[in-house]
Amino acid sequence: MEMKLKPHPFEMIKSGQKTIELRLLDEKRREIKVGDEIIFTNIATGETLNTTVVNLHTFDNFEELYKTLPLLKCGYTKENVENARYTDMEQYYPLEEQKKYGVIGIELELKNKYQ
Repeated sequence: MEMKLKPHPFEMIKSGQKTIELRLLDEKRREIKVGDEIIFTNIATGETLNTTVVNLHTFDNFEELYKTLPLLKCGYTKENVENARYTDMEQYYPLEEQKKYGVIGIELELKNKYQ
């Protein structure tokens, strides 16, 4: 499976700081299984990262996800985690879509970490 990422989250996954990618649990994401490979592409540079899915965390909405998952692994940093709000995700996924599909935290491990 392939997914696109903006430069900042791409670099956070590349550095190992972000290990959980947050997405809508739409038809494409429902196909993901533990052990699958996901190739992320940086939309600005075209650089790619190969990752392996190590766990899947499904929720009805981002409010539940934010209460449960460690936000420092979801793309927040020590500097901004105090200001993290589940409503941050509404800029990407409107509430109507969250209600329709649910949401997922895709826990990843870099495959090409040591190459």
